[in-house]
Amino acid sequence: MAGRIRQSDIENLKAQANLVDVVSDYVSLKPASVGSLKGLCPFHDEKSPSFNVRNGQGFYHCFGCGAGGDVYKFLQEIESLSFTEAVERVAAKFGYQLHYDDVDTGEVQARARTLEANQISSEYFQQQLDSDEAKTARETLIARGFDTESMHSFGVGYAPKGWSNLTDLLKAKGFNEQELVLAGLVSKGDRGVYDRFRGRLVWPIRDANNQVLGFGARQLYEDDKGPKYLNTSETPAYHKSRVLYGLDRAKKAIARKRQVVVVEGYTDVMACHLAGVDTAVATCGTAFGEEHIKILNRLLMGSGDSPAEVIFTFDPDAAGTKAALRVYGDSEKFNALTFVATGPDGLDPADLRQQRGDAAVVAMLDQKRPLFEFVIRHRIDQFDLVQLESRVAAARAAAPVVSQIVDPALRMGYIRKLADWVSLEVTEIEPMIGNQTKVSKKESVQSMNLDQPADSEAVEIDRMERAIAEVLIQVPTSYNAEQLSRITSAGFSSAQLQQIAIVLTDLVENREMPDWLNQVGNAVREQDQHLFRQLAVASMPAKDEQSLKKYAEGVIQRAMINALNREKSDLLMALRRFNPETHKRETDMIQRHLQDLERERRELESL
Repeated sequence: MAGRIRQSDIENLKAQANLVDVVSDYVSLKPASVGSLKGLCPFHDEKSPSFNVRNGQGFYHCFGCGAGGDVYKFLQEIESLSFTEAVERVAAKFGYQLHYDDVDTGEVQARARTLEANQISSEYFQQQLDSDEAKTARETLIARGFDTESMHSFGVGYAPKGWSNLTDLLKAKGFNEQELVLAGLVSKGDRGVYDRFRGRLVWPIRDANNQVLGFGARQLYEDDKGPKYLNTSETPAYHKSRVLYGLDRAKKAIARKRQVVVVEGYTDVMACHLAGVDTAVATCGTAFGEEHIKILNRLLMGSGDSPAEVIFTFDPDAAGTKAALRVYGDSEKFNALTFVATGPDGLDPADLRQQRGDAAVVAMLDQKRPLFEFVIRHRIDQFDLVQLESRVAAARAAAPVVSQIVDPALRMGYIRKLADWVSLEVTEIEPMIGNQTKVSKKESVQSMNLDQPADSEAVEIDRMERAIAEVLIQVPTSYNAEQLSRITSAGFSSAQLQQIAIVLTDLVENREMPDWLNQVGNAVREQDQHLFRQLAVASMPAKDEQSLKKYAEGVIQRAMINALNREKSDLLMALRRFNPETHKRETDMIQRHLQDLERERRELESL
């Protein structure tokens, strides 16, 4: 019986398959706009086409019934196929040769054999760390502050450079090639099988029961052309979305202290534990996700005098900030308070311990900040906070975050903090938060009453805002970073659109990359995915690239005029706070800004 289709084949086939060719076997498609086709949805009865396909991005979406997904999902739904059958159907259509990991045992036995092979491999790697060849590996760890005792304590090992050292050992132990490929310990090429990990530092990744699920391996030599970190691929035992490195050592302390510290790397986990922070864990080559939250919630569910806490130690760079914002989107799923701790001078825990000692790691965690505060400060740090309009724009950008705080007392506290951070009055911040809260509630009610018509004014606003969001997503070359910042600061009346726009501002520097849509889709919150797909496949009134460019520029021009009008309104509101006789400098400054905005608005309207 054929085993599991190789993950690499699944991904490569999906990238090569022409979604339009597959869908066209079931749906008559016609051009809708540049890069988009439309037809009658095959999943529900309709008279007007609302089914959209974007071949370049490889996904479809129906605005009528909400169906959407990739080429495999389409065949699964329309033909009632299993995932494997759908992959095989696509492969047959496009003449792609699939490869299988053939196994003669059931899933349970395959997992057992994988775990057995992993244990033998872990012991082998640890032995090799003491070899002459592993000198560079040992020196790499010593340079980061880890002695031989700590290396052995954490089971760190070394994978020799040889082509099949581990393969030959495991074959001698009775394992066949199919089992070793399935376990992710060896790879298969034109010249046969070979060790997956070669010439690398290796960390065993264990579950809470101390079983070796897989490995993480770090690059050591310049002639190694692979990634810096190479992890075990998906196997019967290893699923990266459900694995946390260090959980075997930290589980008891997490349950006892009702605290977990989430760091970013293997050496960071080691550094924390050696510094006395015995609740540290790390993800393994993937973003912190919902499955990880479930694992930690089970450990944190005990009772105590104080609430449980989860502390994230993200790097203070763009990637770290992006990771923090992603976690913030899932923060309500934790049965704990969430915090962020960053090292001084951007040092991660391993470097911090190596340079400043164990106490510095503990001090970094003691100086943790609530995740809400971290995200709010990130929002307002995008503005200079010198000019009044920038302070108002900063407050408006942070308002969606504050409005999502459920606890009324905590929300009021952050309203006061936000007012202080942007040097505005609490009475000026409260309406911004209130408006966001009302919009969120309205959207929640509308989602439960989809058949209820909205008033014409709301429909018109929604139509205009959607057009802006569609252009921001589909035609990212039609605006620059400053324009996007001002459009987002002016705010969307839809909280969902505002959240998607904030994601765009975090990724704006990547807007000309070929995988822009995939980057945005990966960063958008789960609850916003449905709306994102709608916006990403929506048809635009353009027949070619030139007319699309002209249309997009017109939409951005309209959005900028709206943003300028909003900024002008905020300034006029601020002007009313000052007495011209006693606050001449402030009123003069606001008047100059108003003149600048009016000049800018006229220039835009004259284009």
